[in-house]
Amino acid sequence: MRVIGLPGAVMLGLGSIIGTGVFVSLGMGAVIAGPMVLPAIALAGLVAMANGLSSAQLAANHPVSGGTYEYGHRWLNPTLGFVAGWMFLCAKSASAATAALGFAWYVHPKFTLPVALALVAGITLLTLTGLKRSNAVNTVIISSVLLGLGAFVFMGSPALATHPEQLQPLFDPTRLPNFLQAAALMFVAFTGYGRVATLGEEVLEPRRTIPRAIITTLAVSLLLYLAVTAVVLANSETASDSIVILADTAHQFGGSTLAWAMTAGAAIALVSVLLNLVLGLSRVVLAMGRRGDLPVATAQVHENSGVPGIATVVVGVFVAGLVCLGDPSLTWTFSAFTVLVYYALTNLCAIRLKPDERLYPSWIAWAGLIACLSLAFFVDWHVILTGLGLIAGGFIWKIGFRKTGTTGPSQ
Repeated sequence: MRVIGLPGAVMLGLGSIIGTGVFVSLGMGAVIAGPMVLPAIALAGLVAMANGLSSAQLAANHPVSGGTYEYGHRWLNPTLGFVAGWMFLCAKSASAATAALGFAWYVHPKFTLPVALALVAGITLLTLTGLKRSNAVNTVIISSVLLGLGAFVFMGSPALATHPEQLQPLFDPTRLPNFLQAAALMFVAFTGYGRVATLGEEVLEPRRTIPRAIITTLAVSLLLYLAVTAVVLANSETASDSIVILADTAHQFGGSTLAWAMTAGAAIALVSVLLNLVLGLSRVVLAMGRRGDLPVATAQVHENSGVPGIATVVVGVFVAGLVCLGDPSLTWTFSAFTVLVYYALTNLCAIRLKPDERLYPSWIAWAGLIACLSLAFFVDWHVILTGLGLIAGGFIWKIGFRKTGTTGPSQ
């Protein structure tokens, strides 16, 4: 059921990007690279744009739920398609759990687990009611966050003129590994645009809407990240860590009111992230169920709402299980390496497009592929081993599950 136009698709992309990018990755990148986080964001944005253009033309030619999982089956082979789907589920489920735990930390840190579980349950029920209502809630949330961040940039921008030295050096060759590590981390913060592609069956005029939505989402996100980061650096003598960085900085020049607004903005942005992740994850589960890589029941779609109900519930239960671990570092343990592999496969699919299917030159996909594989080498080796272990675990699941004969036929 196609119900999403260009504005709604852009809001879905922004809702998946803005939360973790501004309220989590920004602080981590600043700690790693200092002022060099600004060009690191620019590099990450360029890589994401190359990947986004690859995703856009793939989704335009094959507008079905599942993203690179489906593209891999069509343009590569079932094995690489499965790897893409499996990596997406592992990485983004952990991200969803972290978003829920982050929200709970803001709302009531003494009762983090029950608040996080209640949020996951509420978001799961919301998505079961239908995509139109879910998208309307997302639009309200992300609009509020953008207004708050706009106020933050406006009130903090005078420091850009009075303390320009705090934005230097923008690049130090002796700290190149820090720069590339920060770029890899910030790249993960841009990857929410993939929600648009994974909702391919529900977007109006997909060949026209999806490319425009992805490009617009990435352009807005890049400008916002650069503006917010520059204000943070100009107003902070030392880099603050992760989630609290905007609230701490806002308190310095805007007092408790602006600091509270940033805290509230972080909380509702994380709700938006969770909402969009559940939407995207459920559509990948739907696609994997259709091909028999997950139980065939997960491929059922409700006739009236157009929602894959069982797939959505499965995602909600899995995310709730990860929430029970109570470890927000899971996001970063899983996401960095697995997301880079996922988008490397996306670019590989785009390279295989025929001339009449191609919307953009093939060198863009090659650039995205090389950049993703290169940045993967600057992820912590423990994370790389974890990612390889996840791939191996996925193959064990696939082989064992297919032997049971409980899945539907592969398409």
